[in-house]
Amino acid sequence: MNNDNKKSFSIRTDLAVEARDMFVENNEVEEKQLDGINIKETTKGNTTISYVNIDQVGAEKLGKKAGKYITIHTESVKSQDSEEQNKAANTFSEELKLLLEQEGILANATCLIVGLGNWNVTPDALGPMVAEKVLVTSHLFALHPETVAEGYRPVSAITPGVMGVTGIETSDIIQGIVEKQSPDFIIAIDALASRSVERVNATIQLANTGIHPGSGVGNKRKELSKETLGIPVIAIGVPTVVDAVTITSDTIDYVFKHFGREWKEKDRPSKSLAPASMRFGKRTLTEDDLPSVEKREAVFGMMGKLDEAEKRALISEVLTPLGHNLMVTPKEVDDYMKDMAYLISSGLNAAIHETIQVESTGFYTR
Repeated sequence: MNNDNKKSFSIRTDLAVEARDMFVENNEVEEKQLDGINIKETTKGNTTISYVNIDQVGAEKLGKKAGKYITIHTESVKSQDSEEQNKAANTFSEELKLLLEQEGILANATCLIVGLGNWNVTPDALGPMVAEKVLVTSHLFALHPETVAEGYRPVSAITPGVMGVTGIETSDIIQGIVEKQSPDFIIAIDALASRSVERVNATIQLANTGIHPGSGVGNKRKELSKETLGIPVIAIGVPTVVDAVTITSDTIDYVFKHFGREWKEKDRPSKSLAPASMRFGKRTLTEDDLPSVEKREAVFGMMGKLDEAEKRALISEVLTPLGHNLMVTPKEVDDYMKDMAYLISSGLNAAIHETIQVESTGFYTR
């Protein structure tokens, strides 16, 4: 593999936790050498939470803005488990509340919800779908303040569309609203891109660094951030698409791991003649199943000995000139987006309005 091609290929991801993992893989550094990047991981039930803090030194390494990134990973949307979705919404709400407190945002501060994305493109419609479901109260505070109970804050919402439809830079629309309405802070929701198929519709990222509209489809516009708007901007993003390079690379890895698991099973004494897939049912393949480089090379040739960056660079080299490096989303995306929009909007309502509980909002029911 040509080193120049390897360096020029950039894996697309909007997730800080993945950018950090890629830095470790590509530079073969140890955890203690990650100056400027601090990561902590915890679990709540079936939900995994990663906290990534990046300072200016770390920002240069990862190509991400310095700040706080919280990643919540839950399989509840993919598994269509309403109970687990409810638990994930509670976890999301708690993390958002804590982030707002850390940013010094008071309980009565006025909020502008910005649902970024395109209604007409399902994988990019998360922002508008969430904005439609949040509890908007600003008009009540302005017109009928006597009807508003304790525990609510002024909240307004906007879905500015995309530049390809409006012809107007999204950041300019938001800037005009900020100048006219003077909200104290913004919460922006958008679709993202991931380098991992497993994270699609399973990961929620919170960040205090703002957001680039259109980043999920590789079309970054002017950022929405405290630097550009003058008020705190909390970003909420969910990866809804991956590119064909990622899918192909992950598929090759799954093949490697499948063979690795089969080789391990054959090495173990068993009286059963049935295939492993029938004996064990659906299995989760892990890094422990990955066979050694020597075994991979013996079976798969040159492809078997390539490292992750080289493999992805080779696939990109093949697919891009053919026009086959497509952005792909799961076929169940319609249901996934409805459930994820409910999860985020219910957690969002509970985080910004003290009176509301996650349990008081329902999830999409098929």
